[in-house]
Amino acid sequence: MEAATSAPPAFTATCCCGACSITVSGMPAINAVCHCANCKHRTGSAFGWSAYFPKDRVTATIGAFRTYSVPSTVAGEENLQERVFCGTCGTTLFWRSRDFEGLVGIAGGCVADPALPAPEVTVNNEGRCAWVTLPVGWRTEV
Repeated sequence: MEAATSAPPAFTATCCCGACSITVSGMPAINAVCHCANCKHRTGSAFGWSAYFPKDRVTATIGAFRTYSVPSTVAGEENLQERVFCGTCGTTLFWRSRDFEGLVGIAGGCVADPALPAPEVTVNNEGRCAWVTLPVGWRTEV
């Protein structure tokens, strides 16, 4: 008798109004919170939660998306980040950037049932708000 193989997990990020979604399969290649100004502006919060998946793991995009390109500077090099958002409610669901070639970034807070695993990495900590406390054991990267 052959052992049953389980399918890789699937995660779906959905906008506030439910009109748009993106579904990916497998576990994220990168799962982190970021404290840079770009992520703070994208989320309107103290940090951004980003889960990056290989482009070939995107299994579906549904809805009327719009895009916006925003300048991004990493390691002193100018880049454009293409943000993809719901054309109805404006929720940013995913983005692409030369900084992460071959990956699609998904807004971690837009994923529910099943939720993404907790991030264990924190980046761009020089921009972290003084009142933000992170769990013990998280890996810190620049």
